[in-house]
Amino acid sequence: MNKTTYTNMAKVWQFAETHALEEENDVLRKARADAETAKLPQGSAAQADLLRFITRSLNATSIISVGTGSIVEALQLVEGLGGAGQLTAVDSSARGITMIRSLFDDISDAAENRTTLRAVNTSPAVFLPRLNAGTYDLIVVSGVASNYEPSFVEAANLLKTGGRIIFTDMSGLAYPDGDKPNAMRTLLSKVEDDDRFEQTLTPTGTGMLIAVKR
Repeated sequence: MNKTTYTNMAKVWQFAETHALEEENDVLRKARADAETAKLPQGSAAQADLLRFITRSLNATSIISVGTGSIVEALQLVEGLGGAGQLTAVDSSARGITMIRSLFDDISDAAENRTTLRAVNTSPAVFLPRLNAGTYDLIVVSGVASNYEPSFVEAANLLKTGGRIIFTDMSGLAYPDGDKPNAMRTLLSKVEDDDRFEQTLTPTGTGMLIAVKR
C-alpha cells in the first residue's frame, strides 16, 4: 500500500472512533471520564462497541473479562448481555478492581438489570483454572502483558464450542521490542498453531485477535 492508502485508512479509523465516542451514552461517558481521572486510560470506543455487538450477536449469556481497569469495555459487555446472563471481571490491579466493583454496584441497583456481576481481584493464572469447563461464550482479554497467555491456556477448557476469546491491544505487534509486544508475538504464534481454534487478526481499535473454539 502507498502513502495515500495508509492516510485514507487512518482517516477511516479516526472517523469510526469519533463516531463511536459520539454514540456513547451518558453512563459510558461518565465511566470513561471517571476512569481517566483515576489515571486508568480507557481503550478505543469503537473497539468497546464492537465487543458489545459481538456479545449481542452471539446471544452470549456468560462472559469473562480479563483486564486492567477496562471500565468502558466491561460496561459495553454488560450492555451486550441485555440485562441478563453473567459477567465475571478479573483484574489484578487495586484501582481497577475498585472502580469495577463500584460500577457493578451501580448497575446492580438498576431495577431492569438482572445480569449477575462478579469482580475478582487476582490474576487470570490464579483464577481461571478454578472455573467450570465448557460454560462460557466469550472471554475478553486486555491490560498487562501477563494477562494474555494464561487466559489462552485456559480458553479451550472454559469456552463452549463456538465460543470466542478476544485479545485486545494487538497493535503492540507493530513495535519492535518490549514486554507487551513480545508477549503479543508469542501469543499470536500460539493461537495460530492451535488446531482447536480458528482465528483472525483485525486492526479494529487497538488491534484485536479473535479466536473461535472449534
